Amino acid sequence: MITKAMKQGLTLAFVMAFLVGCSSTDTKDSDAEAGANGGVTTGTADSGSLGSADGSEESMEELETIIYFDFDQAVLMPEARALLLAHAEKLRGTDTAVRLEGHADERGSREYNMALGERRANAVRDFLVLQGVSRGNLEVISYGEERPLSLGSGESAWSKNRRVEIDY
Repeated sequence: MITKAMKQGLTLAFVMAFLVGCSSTDTKDSDAEAGANGGVTTGTADSGSLGSADGSEESMEELETIIYFDFDQAVLMPEARALLLAHAEKLRGTDTAVRLEGHADERGSREYNMALGERRANAVRDFLVLQGVSRGNLEVISYGEERPLSLGSGESAWSKNRRVEIDY
């Protein structure tokens, strides 16, 4: 017969093994490589396009359309929010259909990366909706790791693949 102490020890070992398996793989090194802005970078928009209020499709194309994210995150950083404010200004009050394509790097299971890409695209959609863009004009789709922007197995490639693309 197994004693009470052995049962407790085995239970504790099982719980600890489960928790270790569920822990994040993010390290301080990847945080340092991601940069001081929290790993989220956005391209710069042409300053002339931000000031135009005509809402034309041509001026929308001048805005950067890729939002980058930190490892295993779906949180919008200040730089991304500023870019999305410009997109919201262009989309508010229009019937322009927009597809938000969520992506992830190759680390993690296929299913996890599909869910992560969807969370990222939903974060962008929710921010745009809060800024007055019609939810009905925004379509969310996740490609997970299936459509990498950069091939390779290093931080420089992975950082380019953690993104949401705004497709007009």
